[in-house]
Amino acid sequence: MTQILPSEDHQIQAISSNILAHSTIKKQWSTWHQRLHGQIIANKSLLPYRASLVLAISGGQDSMALVRLLSDLQHIYEWELHLWHGNHRWRPDSDQVANELAEWASEEKLSLCVSIPNRVLDSESIARQWRYECLINQAKRLGCEKIITAHTASDRAETLLLNISRGSDRHGMASLPNSRHFLYIDNVNLVRPLLNFSRQDTAAICQEWKLPIWYDHTNENLSFSRNRIRHRVLPILEELHPGASLRISALSSRLQEENQTLSELLPLAIRSLTKPRHRHQLLRTELVSLSKSNQRHVLYEWIQRECNLNIKTSVLEQLIHRLPLSQGPGKLYLAAGWILSWNRKYIVLDPNN
Repeated sequence: MTQILPSEDHQIQAISSNILAHSTIKKQWSTWHQRLHGQIIANKSLLPYRASLVLAISGGQDSMALVRLLSDLQHIYEWELHLWHGNHRWRPDSDQVANELAEWASEEKLSLCVSIPNRVLDSESIARQWRYECLINQAKRLGCEKIITAHTASDRAETLLLNISRGSDRHGMASLPNSRHFLYIDNVNLVRPLLNFSRQDTAAICQEWKLPIWYDHTNENLSFSRNRIRHRVLPILEELHPGASLRISALSSRLQEENQTLSELLPLAIRSLTKPRHRHQLLRTELVSLSKSNQRHVLYEWIQRECNLNIKTSVLEQLIHRLPLSQGPGKLYLAAGWILSWNRKYIVLDPNN
């Protein structure tokens, strides 16, 4: 049954009253509570008043810090909070960690569901897919609209640095948004409320409130690229420029905003470069009059929309190099059987059927 929420003004009044009513919250209110509270107030769709939340926890410092902050703020926002833990059984102590987490959650009067895979998860990508499948099923079963993960600014900084080293474009550098929709899944969003917190912040939160932490020693394994970024690269950057992780994370956030701006403007640009009922034809003369940067954006968006292809940067650069009118006509074979050809007037996309 659809929940009828009070108006926004009444929600704000209720939240303010809840803060005043709970003396425990006032005594334990910290700058970390204020930071998360301010973020929620500024973006009301992030963790809405009276929302039902599924929080993925590993037992590490980030997720334990997030559980503490959300359970404290739960009295203010009247959330329905459910915890979920995925026991991958990758480590000898995996069952012990799951059991101890369940005991801790019971002591804290928090609801916890533990899932165990019925197949071997032999890679991180397969394990990630399994986790999200479980979380989505759990959210649907409980009627929750938000799935919460404990990714921090440090995680986002690591991802950006990794993607830069791999030669990623703007889309790859704008990683880990605050929230995103699941493809083909209605009414369930993924939310990352700790992206304004560093790993140093979550460690301090756990220390301040003496929260238990279950360490995953695979995070120390330097054979993984991310761990080398985490333990070797970011500490040097933090030593050179304290707060580097937060600023790198903020850069990723700004790139997301710029990508959103581009995604809104590019359809208008493409419309001006095509004729009605000829979406597969782009006006070559008008396109090459743009800067090369804008040519890249237009071509990438046009090909992605018309062919559902994410064209590689190297292919895009090759195409830009061949499109000036002085180069004459040409042809380029894309993935999935698509052919891109051009004459003096048009650039044409054709399926190779």
